[in-house]
Amino acid sequence: MTLVEWAERVRAELELSDEIGKADVDRVLDMTKDVAHSVARPAAPLTSYLLGIAVGRGADPEEAAAVLRRLALEQAAEPPSDAG
Repeated sequence: MTLVEWAERVRAELELSDEIGKADVDRVLDMTKDVAHSVARPAAPLTSYLLGIAVGRGADPEEAAAVLRRLALEQAAEPPSDAG
């Protein structure tokens, strides 16, 4: 089963109206990759969840994912905080 097929299966089970395509899957995977590598691995699923909430409330999927990718890359560019 491909990721697009899996996404479509989940979409159908959750009774979501909009079809899921490869571009949608790629958008989420690209964003989660940047978050996992730039922030922390556990931040990736959390950020994906928050993206879903934003889109569910009317945010444009491409714009919201771009904002989150930018935020993650900015986080990676920041110097580490002094935890002491």
